[in-house]
This record gives sequence, C-alpha cells and structure tokens, in this order.
Amino acid sequence: MLKRSLLAFVAFTFPAFADAPVIKNVNAKQVGDLWTFDVTLRHGDTGWDDYADAWRVLDKDGKVLGLRNLAHPHVNEQPFTRSLSGVSIPSNVGEVAVQARDSVGGWSPATVTIKLR
Repeated sequence: MLKRSLLAFVAFTFPAFADAPVIKNVNAKQVGDLWTFDVTLRHGDTGWDDYADAWRVLDKDGKVLGLRNLAHPHVNEQPFTRSLSGVSIPSNVGEVAVQARDSVGGWSPATVTIKLR
C-alpha cells in the first residue's frame, strides 16, 4: 500500500514533460548578403497549452543569428515548415545550428548543424 501511495504522490507531484520538437529538415539559401532558412519541425502539439513555438539559428558559440517565432499551434499540420528571411551571417561563419523550442519544455538541447559554404 505504501508503494502505491508513494507512486501516486510522485506521479501527481512532478509535471509531465512533453516531447521536444524534432527538426526534420533545414534548407538554407543565400540571397545577396542575407540568408533564408526553411525549417521543418515535428512536435506533438496539443493546442495552446503545448506547442512548438519557435526555432532559432545559432553560430558555433551559441550567438543567436536569427529567431522565428511560431504564432500558433500546428495540431493538424505535422510536420510543418516555416521560413525566416533576412538572416545576416558573418562571412567567416561556415556552419550554423538550428534549435527548436516548445511552450512547455523550452529550448530543446538537440540542434541540427548545417554547412553554409
């Protein structure tokens, strides 16, 4: 009985952690001096209470080069792709990482690195 009580206490005391968004694909295209990124995400969006709400482009030191906020849940559109244009990437940066965020878990520790040049 004590085991069941302890298990129930643990189950209801700690919040449930949703799965982090998964970056399925990243395309980067240079247009003049600026870059456009198309990022495809998959996440178990359930509605406004838990959804993939942003992704960002980082240099190797973790400096944010571009941020794409996602304005609403994509419950019935999985995976989904959104773009960010006008990203300035210094000429000495040859690769960047893309990182996704969800409204419950925050920034995912996983990133996808792509070569630019």
